[in-house]
Parts: sequence; C-alpha cells; structure tokens
Amino acid sequence: MIGTSLSGVTFVSVPGFVGKDNFGYLQITIGYLIGYIIIAYVLLPLYYRLKLTSIYGYLQQRMGQLSYKSGAWIFIVSRLVGATARLYLVVNILQMTILDGLGVPFIVTTLVILAMIILYTYEGGVKTIVWTDTLQTSCMLLGLIICTFYMLNHLGLNIGESFTAMNEKGFTKVFGLDVNEPNYFIKQILAGAFITITMTGIDQEMMQKSLSVTRLKDSQKNMVTLGFILLGVIALFLYMGGLLHLYGMQEHVTSSGDQLFPDIALNHMPPFISIIFIVALISALFPSADGAMTALTSSLCIDVFGLKEKSWDEKKKEKFRKNVHLIVALSFLIMVIIFKIINDNSMIGLILKLAGFTYGPLLGLFAFGIFTKYEVKDKLVPYVCIAAPVISFLIDKYQEKIFGDFKIGLELLIINGMLTFIGLWLIRKK
Repeated sequence: MIGTSLSGVTFVSVPGFVGKDNFGYLQITIGYLIGYIIIAYVLLPLYYRLKLTSIYGYLQQRMGQLSYKSGAWIFIVSRLVGATARLYLVVNILQMTILDGLGVPFIVTTLVILAMIILYTYEGGVKTIVWTDTLQTSCMLLGLIICTFYMLNHLGLNIGESFTAMNEKGFTKVFGLDVNEPNYFIKQILAGAFITITMTGIDQEMMQKSLSVTRLKDSQKNMVTLGFILLGVIALFLYMGGLLHLYGMQEHVTSSGDQLFPDIALNHMPPFISIIFIVALISALFPSADGAMTALTSSLCIDVFGLKEKSWDEKKKEKFRKNVHLIVALSFLIMVIIFKIINDNSMIGLILKLAGFTYGPLLGLFAFGIFTKYEVKDKLVPYVCIAAPVISFLIDKYQEKIFGDFKIGLELLIINGMLTFIGLWLIRKK
C-alpha cells in the first residue's frame, strides 16, 4: 500500500516541488493522515458489514444500478488518468536520461514497460502484486536513504547543519498563512484529507488490498499505520528535496521541478548512485502501475460487464478477464502518449489537480449515501456526475472574476463533491 501511495511521482516530483513550495507539501500530508483515520473508522466498517468485493457495490445497494455504474465509471476514468500520469513521468525520465542516447523511441520504451507489467499481473492478480510491490517499495526507499546520505557526505553537513542551511534558503517553511493563497494551511490540510478519502477510501485499487484482510480490526490497524508511515516517508522525501536544491546550487545545476533529481543523480553524482537512482525509480514505477491495471480490470469485469452474474464456466470467465486486462494495457499506452504531448513540468501538481475534477463526483455519491437516508432518482444520477465536474471546471477557470483575490487550490475536489451532493439532494425522492 505504501508503494501504491507513493509511486514515481513522489520519488521525483515531491523533492523537485521543494524549490517552488518549500516544505509546504507536508501540510497536505498531515491532511492525508486525517483522511486515513476517517477511512479506517467510517468507510472500512461499512465495507466489511456489506461484505463487498467491489466497493461500488455499496452504491448499487444504496441508490440503484445507474448510481453503481456511474461510480464505477468515475473510478475507471480517475484511476486511468492518475496511473498513466505517474507512469508517463517515469518513462519520460528514463527516455530523456538514458534511452534517447541509445536511439530507443519513446513508444518502444512504453511498450516494453507495459509488457513487463502484463507478464507478472496476467496470471497472479492481487496476490502477485502484494509480493512484487513489497520488494519494489523496499528498493525505492533504500534508494532514497542512500541518495540522502551521499548528499550529506558530499556537502560536508550533518543532519542539524543541513536543516540550518535549508532554513537560510527558506526551504523549511511548512505552513502558508495567507488565507487568499492556494497554499493556506487550512485549505491544504482539508484538501489532503479529502484527497485521501477519495483516492484511497473510495478507490477500488487501494481498497481491494484492505478488503483482502480477513478481520476488520486488522484492516483498520493497517490503514492507520499506513497514514503515520506515509507522513514520515514524505517528510524524508521533502528533506531530500531540500538537500537536492542545496546540492544543485553547489554544483550549479540549472534543472528544476521534475527534472532536478534525475539531472543531479545521473549527471552530477558517481555512477553507483546513478544506478541506485535508476533501480529506485523503476521500483517506484511498478507498484502504482501494476495495481492500477489490475484494479481497472477487476472493476470493468465486475462493475461494468457484470462478470460475476454471468453463467459462464470458469475457463470462459478467465479468458474474458485476460482480454479486458489487455484492453486496459492498451488504454494505458494511449494515455501515456497523450501526457507526452501535454508534457507538464510538475506532474504532482497536475495529478492532484486532475483528481479534483475526476474524484469529486465519487466523493459526493458516497457522502450522500452515508450521511443522508434519502433515495434518489437513479436515472438522473449520471447527469449530476457529469454536471458537477463541468461546473467545477468553470469555477476554477473564472475564479478571479468570482472570488477576486481569494484563490482556489486543491480544495476544488471538495467543491466538486459538494456540487455532486447538492445535485443528488435536488433529485432525491420525496
């Protein structure tokens, strides 16, 4: 679960983000912890009580068939966008730093990586992913620690002195205190909590791992522990980001954002560190990509195509599942090419922004189901789920005209969820 939560974006984009927002990302991480606690004690008991395989089965029981299908499709679009953005970042770094020099085309790199993921998820499913993700995440965190200690040694600093040096450059600033700015601490903590509730608590990929735990108490313990560990791990990534910027200043590195860590690791450090960086980066790639691919396959099979209800024999069901798996892999390829065309400099910002649009309706659907007792006109739910992100997009686009100096940041997800909630309230049954 740590591996799925972190990904290559955390490994490269979070340290690069320090140059723009200092240690401000820690505000969002505090929100993450609050979100994990809410998931453990609000959502998990609900899922276990209903004995769900797919968490969107709750929407079917609570609101109806079209609400269920809407939730499943929102998850599929959301996870496809988020997972392929993370995949693109790592593929693009490998391409620019190594494979362009060898004359390997970008499309070939993407195809090879997707083929590797298909090979080990095709047969084993979730059980395979649990073991491979654990190994890969260990490699990623080991790479993070080795790179951190190398930079401390190279800069001639101990941990206390490094914090002093970072503080002098302003990198250690955590909390934003201007209420009008997007990085205001209350906005960031709230956004972090809701991002976790949506991107973990009502996300099939993350929850299928929690629901595979036999006992509810063990699953809750796992979820809360994950929150505390992630807080520590992301703090370590931010600390390494501060070191990278100090190192870059000393070595006169001109790169910034997502390109900073790869540039320093591959061009301004010894070859053994470069190899460790590449291994860690690839290790960060697979846990997020393989889990997403498997979760999308299971959601399409169970939620969209109703594979469990079909009276096919097991052999036919397995063949169908594997064909869907290949279609998901093809959609990954198409989305990576689209991100190559967009080519954003900070993927962490782009991913969280996109999550605000794609996960908002899911947040509204589950909130309405849990916190009210109203039934809704099921056939109108898809229209609400389309209208809320469209209105959110318009609010975001014209926010200066609407709010003046007050700027909306990641809390766009909350606005989107509220619009969905209001829409469901309007179509409730008398």
